[in-house]
Parts: sequence; C-alpha cells; structure tokens
Amino acid sequence: MCGDNKMNENNPARTHAGRKPSAFLVCILVSALWPWGTHGAESEDVEIAISLSNMLRAGRGVIASKQSLINDPNVGDKGLSGEVVLAEAIKTYRELTQIDPRSIDAETRKGRLLSAQMTAIREVMDSSQGDINVPGVGFKGFVPAVFARLVNERFAQLIGYEADIKVTAPPSLVRNRKSRPDQWEAEVIRTKLSAKDWPNGQLFHGESKKDGRDAFRVAVPEYYGAGCLSCHGEPKGEIDITGYPKEGGKEGDLGGVISITLYR
Repeated sequence: MCGDNKMNENNPARTHAGRKPSAFLVCILVSALWPWGTHGAESEDVEIAISLSNMLRAGRGVIASKQSLINDPNVGDKGLSGEVVLAEAIKTYRELTQIDPRSIDAETRKGRLLSAQMTAIREVMDSSQGDINVPGVGFKGFVPAVFARLVNERFAQLIGYEADIKVTAPPSLVRNRKSRPDQWEAEVIRTKLSAKDWPNGQLFHGESKKDGRDAFRVAVPEYYGAGCLSCHGEPKGEIDITGYPKEGGKEGDLGGVISITLYR
C-alpha cells in the first residue's frame, strides 16, 4: 500500500546515499477530491468526512510532489517545515473547494476536526525534519503513505475519541500491520468497493459500531496511479525498492481506502 513500511527500519534503500528516486517515490493513490456541493443532499457527517479526506489527500499530494527534493542526498535543509507544507495543502484545498479551511467555524464539529487535522500535518512535518533533512542519504522512506499514517495517528491523539482516520486497503495489499482493515472495512472493500459494478470513485457510508461505540463510517476508494506500479505493479512477486514483493497491480486498480469514523 504505497510503501508504508516503518520509516528507517528494515529499509535497505535507507542507507544508499546515491540512490536516485524511482517512480515509486511519487506514488500516490488516485481519487478525485470532491468540491463542496457535490454531495449537497447528503448529511453533515458525509460533508465532514469529505472535508477530512480532501485535506489528507491535499497534504499527501504535497509530499508526493516533493519526493525528488526529500530524497536529494546533496541538500540538507529541504525547507519543508510544518508551516510550509500546511500552507501548500491549504492552497490545494482552497483551489478545489473555494473555501479557506481556516475560516470554518471552530465551534462546529467540522471546523474542530479539520483544525486538528491541520495541526497534525504541521506537527508531523516539524517532528520529521531530522529524517528528511539528513545529508548524504538518498531514499529517506518519507513517502506519502508514511506521511498519511503519521498524520492520522497524531490526529487521533489530538481529537481523542471523537473521530479517527485510517488509510487501509484490500487485505492482500496491506504492507503495514497498523493499516489492516477491520471487519467493517474489510466487508465494505469486499462487497462494495471491489465489486465490478461499483461506480469508480464513489464512496460508501453507513452506521456501524466500532470498538463497541455507535459510529458513522465512510470509506473512500483510491486507485493505483502510474507512479505506483514500479513498486505495486508487475512482475508480481519481484522485490521492490523497499524490500517488499510487488502485488502485480495495474493502473486503476483499487489500491487503498481512506476510512473515516465519526463517533456518536
């Protein structure tokens, strides 16, 4: 799932100072970000989930676009502070939605959760400076999937038991145990998002318990882009740059799912 192995652990590419970034390094799962209005008839909870999904993908897109810089062994400080990355993510979000996420009322649930997510993006980038700025090292392992996982984990710490976000995938594609789908996610992936007649890009939502609590849950499908195939494509079983066997995927295949939970 986009190379989400543990950064700097058991990563043979981590120590190769002269390694050139491969297509893997710009792998980002593809799914259109939704502008406001697309789901105007849907519930407020769906709009909140869409907002959180949009911001996560916006931030992840920044990291994807900066992979050549992050993995340049000849550059020390990459200039990718938390404020810089967050500003670029906000710019992408605004271009899509025509809304500045910072203007959303912080007293509303949407504003509160989005604010926590933006704080998580900033804090993750600030705490990762030692990894992305280390000189003399090529591949850092700070890829979009790692960024997203760290942001989601920090978001959970900030927001507590009100909501959570996870990037998961069909079970056979999961590379990090923390990203394994739970029972609800696995069932939705199997019976809905992976179905041949499921509309491309359409999310699924419904009421379900999680950890014994009532919750509104949303699953947003994402698909392999061309840049993903050097690690997730063919030939199946060949070891990729991160040390994992390739899955034999093809462009457009379901490669991941953003799972958002809003607790009641």
